[in-house]
Amino acid sequence: MKLIAAILAAALLAGCYFDRMTTNYNDVFEITNTDDDNAVIDESGRTAEDEARVRKRLMELEMEEEPAYHMNAGDQIEIRVYDHPDLGMRTRIGPDGMVGMAFMGQVKLSGQTIAQGSECIREGLAPYVKNPVVSITILDVQSETATIAGACAKPGVYGISNSTRLADFYAMAGSSAERLFNGVDVDVADLEHSLFVRKGELLPVDFIKAISKGDMLHNIRVRKGDYVFIAQRMEASVIICGEVKNPHKRLFEAGMGLIETLTAAGWMKDTHWSHVIIIRDGLAHPKLYKVDVDGILAGKCRNVPLKAGDIVYVPKDTMSEYNVFVNKLMPSAQIFSLVAGRASAVGLSPSN
Repeated sequence: MKLIAAILAAALLAGCYFDRMTTNYNDVFEITNTDDDNAVIDESGRTAEDEARVRKRLMELEMEEEPAYHMNAGDQIEIRVYDHPDLGMRTRIGPDGMVGMAFMGQVKLSGQTIAQGSECIREGLAPYVKNPVVSITILDVQSETATIAGACAKPGVYGISNSTRLADFYAMAGSSAERLFNGVDVDVADLEHSLFVRKGELLPVDFIKAISKGDMLHNIRVRKGDYVFIAQRMEASVIICGEVKNPHKRLFEAGMGLIETLTAAGWMKDTHWSHVIIIRDGLAHPKLYKVDVDGILAGKCRNVPLKAGDIVYVPKDTMSEYNVFVNKLMPSAQIFSLVAGRASAVGLSPSN
């Protein structure tokens, strides 16, 4: 019996350490913030100075004066000459930037402001009309346009006004394109990696804040000639494993959070540990985050947004691991007891 006792003692001692390393997560950063969206998992790599520079540039863009309107090809205008209705007309500026005027022939208006165009016509009519007074009214603007391309439903060139902002422009293009994936229509757009370019400058715009969160600082006004590129996301996935009822890999979707992912996995088993571990940036050089799910449900911390490629791991708690180990050990102990009993019956000592 001494042999059996020694085996059981060793097994119990080993059971003290058989916890799938849940104690190793004690130093993992725990997400508890409920107030600051940026503080949930701040992986931008930006310093406080970087953030200050971004905010300063966005404020500069917001405060910029509206650029003067310049007429261009395709714009419909009305020209009036005071006391000479026969000289007035409604017309579109031609592809060459010209309009035809009595006495003057072809007049180039493209690239000119309304005031400059009116003065140009006034000077041209002066030899023929005494003190001509000329006015130009814009009836339809076709030249104030910006371009949106990439993974939107209707990429193209769209007319804009001084009130058009990024979210409006994205909506004009039908928002995200969709693709059929496993029988389900999914969004293709990757707002996190989309680009906003103005006159060769890449503007520091966060599309998620502008479009999904309504942040007016990032939801900047779209100007003539701007170029917006909506990036296309790859078929990235999120893996959920460990103490859940349905471990699986699922397609990543924008806005996916931890609670929704746990729910899709049938929720956690009774044997789950107190915290869930989010493993990010692959397994070669992973970043680990610890989340108290009960805290989320109690409103003490926020539902954590996931990113493409995340692994959600639900560890088994230490006591459950210990119970599993003991249950596995019991059949072995019973066998040893049976063997010891038979040995005793034939006059053998288990200690031999």
